[in-house]
Amino acid sequence: MKFKADEIASVIKEEISRYQAQLDVAEVGRVLEVGDGVARVFGLANAMAGEMLEFENGAIGVVFNLEENSIGCVVLGNYLGVKEADEVRTTGRLLSVPVGDVLIGRVVDPLGRPLDGKGPVQSEQRRPLEIIAPGIADRQPVKEPLQTGIKAIDSMIPIGRGQRELIIGDRKTGKTAIAIDTILNQRGGDVICVYVAIGQKESTVAGLVETLREHNAMDYSIVVAAGASDPAPLQYIAPYAGCAMAEYFMYEHGRHTLCIYDDLSKQAAAYRQLSLLLRRPPGREAYPGDVFYLHSRLLERSCKLAELRIIARKDAPPDAETGVNGKVYKGRQDEHALKHDLEALSDKDAHEIRKLKRSGGSLTALPVIETLEGEVSAYIPTNVISITDGQIYLEPDLFFAGVRPAVNVGISVSRVGGNAQVPAMKKIAGSLRLDLAAYRELEAFAQLGTELDPATQRQLDRGRRMVELLKQPQCQPMDVWDQILAIHAGVRGFLDDVPLARVHEFEEKLLRHYHDEYPEVCEQLTRERTLSDALDAKLKEIVGAFKRRFAEPKS
Repeated sequence: MKFKADEIASVIKEEISRYQAQLDVAEVGRVLEVGDGVARVFGLANAMAGEMLEFENGAIGVVFNLEENSIGCVVLGNYLGVKEADEVRTTGRLLSVPVGDVLIGRVVDPLGRPLDGKGPVQSEQRRPLEIIAPGIADRQPVKEPLQTGIKAIDSMIPIGRGQRELIIGDRKTGKTAIAIDTILNQRGGDVICVYVAIGQKESTVAGLVETLREHNAMDYSIVVAAGASDPAPLQYIAPYAGCAMAEYFMYEHGRHTLCIYDDLSKQAAAYRQLSLLLRRPPGREAYPGDVFYLHSRLLERSCKLAELRIIARKDAPPDAETGVNGKVYKGRQDEHALKHDLEALSDKDAHEIRKLKRSGGSLTALPVIETLEGEVSAYIPTNVISITDGQIYLEPDLFFAGVRPAVNVGISVSRVGGNAQVPAMKKIAGSLRLDLAAYRELEAFAQLGTELDPATQRQLDRGRRMVELLKQPQCQPMDVWDQILAIHAGVRGFLDDVPLARVHEFEEKLLRHYHDEYPEVCEQLTRERTLSDALDAKLKEIVGAFKRRFAEPKS
């Protein structure tokens, strides 16, 4: 085969004519020292705090410290491949994670990389890990309940959508069990759940994911896992990654979301490790001074968003919030009305739409904090208690006594959930917390062996049966209307003379009796959501008749 010189020359000339010089401009630095997941880099004078960096071996870093002659950064992932004098480049981007529907049902690490062996996460959308929390004008009061399916919590420590409720207690007292039951109870609802596992054993996380799969809860859940063997930087960013994934559904689709951070004690320990390695000044318990901000900027992102508002008025100032012709549109159901109104405007009245906010979305946070020997007044527990809207305190003594969930109603509180509680539950369980707290005091007094008057004895008998009634097996969340029917029987005194060992049998058979014999009563309660005097009397009549049959000796 012969080559034709003129053809080769013409091809070369054409390639030269097409050639355009492209300059690759990048700010490049060098690694001065590296170890234990952190690196000191020289030469990146224009780097921003929180900016992503690219190392020569492909590892990703995040700028942590801005110093006079160098910067301190944390290495996300395997830092052992980073060597002294390696090249480091700035990216000009803040750290972000993939978001979207493709993540539902997946188990990923804090950078959005899959851990479940189901292939890569193909998402074109990303959200930054850190954003400014919504302001007061962008929020609305918490008025809608988020049912956990746990009788003791939904009746006495109710949680609303958009609330931040702390779950706190010693190790192995059932904190994660409450979080898992809450996720399971959202089955068939409209809530997207994000579970963030921080510093847990990988076997524990695998068992938890399997539990969610068994109950078909992965159909609406995302699991973000930073295991105990993962580097401290990944454990530090894990809650922010989970929050960003949940925020996508809240902001972009107006959905309700639930984010569980299990647990923030380990995140604080990871942050302390990074801060000490980067020589930040230590404070109380060796934590850095900004450890409060570590959790407050995360939990403040939980909220119930304000209604959909359209800024669309031509003569309005740029910062004014009005609707078309002064109208405010509420939720996605009014989008067709908005579209119709915009199309009806004449050209001379044409409005410029400056801003469109979706409404109705919420992000509910359930942070978990592990205490040591019940020390609630330690540094991190007190910090998070002061940030959140209430706490559920789990007590080891109750747990080992067989009271599960082991909720101490004396110091557990929900600061806003009562406004979001179902009216029927609020009516029957209004005094339940105080009654149980009084029972605990009487129980301690009765152990002294003193003679008790009949009224005190009746109070003790009812308290014991209410404690028994509020016990609940794990992974068996209960519908809120069934909870109301069961607690109604206890509060109205129908359990007072039922043997303690038969309380659960009574509850189970009573609920079956309601559903089989009186479905119209259950439908009325679900429809009206409140307990009128007539309905209350009807329920008393039904329970009274059922109790007489229940107490009859078996032939």
